Amino acid sequence: MRRAIFPGSFDPLTLGHHDIIMRGITLFDEIIIAIGKNADKKYMFTLEQRMKFITETFKDEPKISVKSYQGLTVDFCKKVNANFILRGLRNPGDFEFEKAIAHTNRKLSEIETVFLLTSSGKSYISSSIVRDVIRNNGDYTGLVPSFVRKE
Repeated sequence: MRRAIFPGSFDPLTLGHHDIIMRGITLFDEIIIAIGKNADKKYMFTLEQRMKFITETFKDEPKISVKSYQGLTVDFCKKVNANFILRGLRNPGDFEFEKAIAHTNRKLSEIETVFLLTSSGKSYISSSIVRDVIRNNGDYTGLVPSFVRKE
């Protein structure tokens, strides 16, 4: 079984994330969307809201599940028996950052990181941009899946 985790905070889930996940399911038998818990980070959406956004968005896709975790991503991979980490790249800055993490994860474990380039029409979308649009009462609906709505 080729099981991958797609880790992130997903605050909120964006169309960029959705793009990587939908393309990733063609490569893996299962993808676990892994919401990391970081006590030092201030989230716009609660963990429960983020889990609901993801669960509702992918409810018709049996190869996708969602879990939350705390601690090192490689430890979570071992816990759920995942041999791959799936990551999306939007730009060269993402590559440099993600490359350092992938090398560290590889040093700590045998887990491989697989990178997919975000589709060009979605490469500008980030959760931080979406949060800024929401804070300023802008129309963010074209940046997120339909189930992602501020409650």
